[in-house]
Amino acid sequence: MLRPVFSVLLVLLATSFAKYIPKSGKRIPQTLSRGWGDQLIWAQTYEEALYWSRSRNKPLMVLFHLEDCPHSQAFKKVFSDNNEIQKTLDEFFIVLNLVYETTDKHLSPDGQYVPRIIFVDPSMTVRADITGPYSNRMYAYEPGDIKLLISNMQRARKLLKSEL
Repeated sequence: MLRPVFSVLLVLLATSFAKYIPKSGKRIPQTLSRGWGDQLIWAQTYEEALYWSRSRNKPLMVLFHLEDCPHSQAFKKVFSDNNEIQKTLDEFFIVLNLVYETTDKHLSPDGQYVPRIIFVDPSMTVRADITGPYSNRMYAYEPGDIKLLISNMQRARKLLKSEL
């Protein structure tokens, strides 16, 4: 008598663990994130990101980096661990990270370096006015610049709303 009850209990327990979905609504990690935010939905190409930006009326954030760059790796750690950045990007932005340069020269207004973040509004205008703290690398960010990046993300959102 105990054996069938134990078997049923074991089957129920196994199926409940197999179908477990976290209450936080976490998504399956994507390889497109490259470690910059596994819970974000990343565009695969610049063209796809522009399409999503325009069709969803959200600004695009393009992040240029290299996998073997120590500056990119240090910034990635702080960027991916910051809940405010991850939440803001998930709700209000289209995101794309690139390990190669695009053919659009507007995305490298002051040169090709990494890590570099460029904002593009839904009208496909590169937001050259939203810069980082450095005069020689205007769109570069380092781990200590996270607060400025958050501020710049808010600027990209607010200006978008006031333009429409």
